Amino acid sequence: MPSLNFVLPHWLYWGTLIVFPLVAMYMVRRQRERGTTERVSLFIAYLFWLTAGFMGVHRLYLRSLWGFAFVPFFLAALYVNVDIRDAREDVSRTRAAAESAHAAVHRIQPSPGVEVTPELSARVQQAAAAATAADADFNAAIDELEGYRKISRWLSLILLILVVADGILMPWLVRRANVGEAAARAAAPPPIAPVVTEQQLVEDPTRTMHTRVTDVLEWLNVRVGVFVAYWCLISVFVYYYEVIARFVFNSPTNWVHESMFLMFGMMYMLSGAYAYREDQHVRVDVIYSHFSRRGKAIADIFTSFFFFIFMLTMLWTGYKFAADAVSLREVSFTEWAVQYWPVKLTIPIGAALMVLQGISKLIKDIVLLTDTRA
Repeated sequence: MPSLNFVLPHWLYWGTLIVFPLVAMYMVRRQRERGTTERVSLFIAYLFWLTAGFMGVHRLYLRSLWGFAFVPFFLAALYVNVDIRDAREDVSRTRAAAESAHAAVHRIQPSPGVEVTPELSARVQQAAAAATAADADFNAAIDELEGYRKISRWLSLILLILVVADGILMPWLVRRANVGEAAARAAAPPPIAPVVTEQQLVEDPTRTMHTRVTDVLEWLNVRVGVFVAYWCLISVFVYYYEVIARFVFNSPTNWVHESMFLMFGMMYMLSGAYAYREDQHVRVDVIYSHFSRRGKAIADIFTSFFFFIFMLTMLWTGYKFAADAVSLREVSFTEWAVQYWPVKLTIPIGAALMVLQGISKLIKDIVLLTDTRA
């Protein structure tokens, strides 16, 4: 396989973090407006075809056994790729040995006017023979490497032909898969409704409450939480690229890990308020779970004092931390040198969203506590 020299541009990294969730949210909404979400999607099929077509993943998505026809060629390419890596090491080793042997011949050559003794002549012949043998090993290593590369090129060509053919046939394949899916759903028995126990219900008694003020406060948190949730899909494709680049093309990157841990750091900060709204933060509820609804509201009102102290402190210190990074236009110290200041800017933004959600939660607890029906 050829080497990959792609390095993710900074504009593409930040642009993807903004554009991809918007496109994904639009596609999900359009799919829901069409009704059923169980049909095979032509877009997703082409997405699998584009990113993992050489492994037949698009065929497996369409539930076609022909997807397994791609696997032997891909495994053979992986095997040959390992041989190419070993052959490259042999070429480097034999080249160094040949250069060393020729240097030894040059050093042992007698200077003009120096008497050539039988012993010196034998040493010269021995060094020349060693250089000839080293050249033979070097040429053999080059021939072996070229042989493996030729096999790799043939395997790549076969996979390319299969992928291009499926790209042309994709609309027909998707229509056929949808017909089969519809027939299978029609013949399937009705689904059994899951039994939800009381222990499986949410612990927060105010999670399903709505007021005008709290709905306004939570509107932004819900949008931001859903927006950054789609970043997880980006990580799947990026780490997939790293695995393929490293083990198939022998081209490990120096930007995948950094781009993803920065993305997840921003996601952690921006989605905290949404997780708080959905009651998904870790909580030691050994005692809390035994309280009544009013008791839980009282406990939440009491502990909100500590919550606001912590979050307002994070908001202020995070603001100063981010302001310094913005003023300096801070970038990472790695070779990728991506901008750090947008990452640090999510600290005060996430803290502000948490404060808004904390205010909404406090209002709901007070409403619950003052509601006589509770």
